Amino acid sequence: MTIETNKVDKPDFSELVSVFARIGCLSFGGPAGQIALMHRVVVDERRWIREDRYLHALNYCMLLPGPEAQQLATYLGWLLHGVRGGVVAGLLFVLPGFAVIVALSALYAFLSDTSWLEAIFMGLKSAVLAIVIQALWRMSKKSLKGPVSLVFALAAFLALFVFGVAFPLVILIAGIGGYFLVRAPTVGDDVADIVNPRSRKGLRALATVLIWSLIWLLPLFLLVAMSGPQTLTEIFGFFVRIALFSFGGAYAVLSYVAQEAVVTYHWLTPSEMLDGLALAETTPGPLVLVLCFVGFLAAHASPVFAAPVISGLIGAFLTAWAIFVPSFVFIFAGAPFIEDLRRSPKLAGAMAGIGAAIVGVIANLSLWFGLHVLFDDVGRMELFTLKPFVDAGPVWPDWSSLHVFSLVLSVSATIALLKFRLGVVPLLIVAGVAGLAFEAVL
Repeated sequence: MTIETNKVDKPDFSELVSVFARIGCLSFGGPAGQIALMHRVVVDERRWIREDRYLHALNYCMLLPGPEAQQLATYLGWLLHGVRGGVVAGLLFVLPGFAVIVALSALYAFLSDTSWLEAIFMGLKSAVLAIVIQALWRMSKKSLKGPVSLVFALAAFLALFVFGVAFPLVILIAGIGGYFLVRAPTVGDDVADIVNPRSRKGLRALATVLIWSLIWLLPLFLLVAMSGPQTLTEIFGFFVRIALFSFGGAYAVLSYVAQEAVVTYHWLTPSEMLDGLALAETTPGPLVLVLCFVGFLAAHASPVFAAPVISGLIGAFLTAWAIFVPSFVFIFAGAPFIEDLRRSPKLAGAMAGIGAAIVGVIANLSLWFGLHVLFDDVGRMELFTLKPFVDAGPVWPDWSSLHVFSLVLSVSATIALLKFRLGVVPLLIVAGVAGLAFEAVL
């Protein structure tokens, strides 16, 4: 059985460029906020892609190492305009945030102070929380169809929030469970069929992997051939490894990078790393853009040709290249095969199981994000004394650290968004100004 398709409108290429440039500039709030924003724009407002097709793409991106939101943007662009659409959507999702984080890294290297920025983004994060709540509610209504899918979502949420189960394991179990327990209908096409013919798909995938892998590793070849500075080579080599093994979400990656950058490589001090994490939370784009802050300061501290700022720019660029280019490999090589899964009932069931679990995953991310917006002090409740759960337990706030202004602003933003249907741009502008004004009054 094939689901009846709702009418969708495929954009022309210039419209795709314009919309994803806007998304890239407004993509605050980490993965939860970014997935929510793309869902709002691409599915609800523009109606370019149906809900089930969006979730199918999201399920695949959640399985991959690296920044899932950028991979989702690339997948959506690929669906709409092939490889060039994927390249443009993926780049535009990252470039605004990259420009911001590099500029802030340079300012930080001179001033070592980001308090003025945190004031503005305190308000922005409250508005993003409202966007996340709206998207989670909409996705839940459309994805959780029946008790089985509800159980999958609840189990995924509890596994992550309470027991600290590894994210890839949660997704793997959901896929296996969906394969045997869920009988999802297959899904028809809602955009122009850009998938390559089956007979040539394997060859095209192999060629894609080879070409994009060469593009990805090109800076390393150049650095080695030119006997480039050791620090730049170390930066690129380190973040290439991170890109391949960065499962478990951005926060798992950041904690590992923080340890290696501070303890092993001595690129940053602990306080500098904490400041970088604060910048990542308050700038647009994927959270892993903070790694560009690490690359900038590492190269800035070991300048090439006595030019610290230029060295920092090179370090940030090498870091971004190492982290984000693999996303194009994963999408362009794998997406054609993932699209075929929609036509197999059992494999569609596996993806439906993953899709239901993803609602629980996003709920966990949303709760984590919400607690850190509303409370100044958030720790972890220790519930277990036996391995492997000894370090697990739910994230839990210190209730006395409630930030009343953030609570009031978040509630106000939610009302403005849901009841008065205020647009995303006006919402973020008003919230940012409110945060700056509050800080000025204090």
